[in-house]
Amino acid sequence: MGEGSEEMTNEEFIKQHRNENPLSLALKKAPEGIDLQWCLRQIEGYGIAKKKLPEWTKTDNIWFPPRLSMEQCSSETTARYKQAIAERLGCKVLIDLTGGFGIDFSYMARNMENAFYIEQQEVLCNIASHNFPLMGLQNIKIYNTACEEFWNQYVSDSTTAEKQREKILIYLDPARRNNKGEKVFSINDCTPDVTLLQDSLLENSAYIMLKLSPMLDIAQARRQLKDISEIHIVSVKGECKELIFVMSKDSDRQHYYCVNLETDEAPFTSDTSATTEQAEIALPSEITEGAFLFEPNASIMKAGVQNAFARRYNLKKLHPMSNLFLGKEPIQNIPARQFFIERMSDFQKGNLKSFMQDIRQANLTIRNFPSTVEDLKKRLKIKDGGNIYLFATTLSDDTHVLIRGGKR
Repeated sequence: MGEGSEEMTNEEFIKQHRNENPLSLALKKAPEGIDLQWCLRQIEGYGIAKKKLPEWTKTDNIWFPPRLSMEQCSSETTARYKQAIAERLGCKVLIDLTGGFGIDFSYMARNMENAFYIEQQEVLCNIASHNFPLMGLQNIKIYNTACEEFWNQYVSDSTTAEKQREKILIYLDPARRNNKGEKVFSINDCTPDVTLLQDSLLENSAYIMLKLSPMLDIAQARRQLKDISEIHIVSVKGECKELIFVMSKDSDRQHYYCVNLETDEAPFTSDTSATTEQAEIALPSEITEGAFLFEPNASIMKAGVQNAFARRYNLKKLHPMSNLFLGKEPIQNIPARQFFIERMSDFQKGNLKSFMQDIRQANLTIRNFPSTVEDLKKRLKIKDGGNIYLFATTLSDDTHVLIRGGKR
């Protein structure tokens, strides 16, 4: 730079280059005084945040963490959903025992009288200390310590009795990687192991909100966790992203909440007892052209409340194991894909050849059918994609069929 000119700051460099490829920038010489590695991390984080955390990118000088923390943090969409749960529960004090990048904390803390962020990684605490004031968060305290150490100190504090248990919401998002960096899913393998903490947490709070992997078996979680009042299965645009368990000693019920965010599908709620009830099963003769085929969304399928779904919308099952349903007419905002049944065929060679004669490309779904999608596509000689939807499934008389549906 020329004499008397000021050096570019890291913040200026980031703002100037934040829409560029960080890999390309890494190959170029940085201006004097620029911490290039720090800036590249921020530019990479900004690129991820543009899709995942659009509101955060509207605030200047936000710091982003290393890539792994960016990949593991909640999206803005799912964080807002947890914020809505917290507001409905009505607590006034938030204790986030696994702070991380702080996305969930930043949304749930907005309407709290006090909020505690606990995180054992110093780098994440430093980032939180920088970011939260920029986000306008007040009445927050940041603790750089392990959650168990913080909680033991909190409970042993002589003023615990004065902390009004009925106001406290505890939030945990246990780390789902072991000490080798490998992904884990079961509650016992996560850090911290909530099963070891839950008795103390329940005794000293009104609610616990626990975020777990969408790969976790819900039935297993129900056996391991105590006093579950709510189970939220959270999908975004059809993909199951999170399981959220709400626990409370004061609850006498359990409820499923199945949501598919960023769609116009209605949320679906069900009492857990509904999972054991049977929906009416349709006979093959009832499947006619002009009927409607419904495939419940990922949250309903994960929750196992398909029977309750069928009763709610007065639908009939094709087969006890198929998880495809029939209705007489389209249903607005139903939490399912719905298709107008155009044609149907069994798998006898002549019938199948006639059925497939004009189909070269289709979206194929397998439900309760003895084949994989890839193997059946090869057999049918079709490519993936297009505007045709095919369902290979089994009817209640164990007949294998192929159904062609028009998207609704």
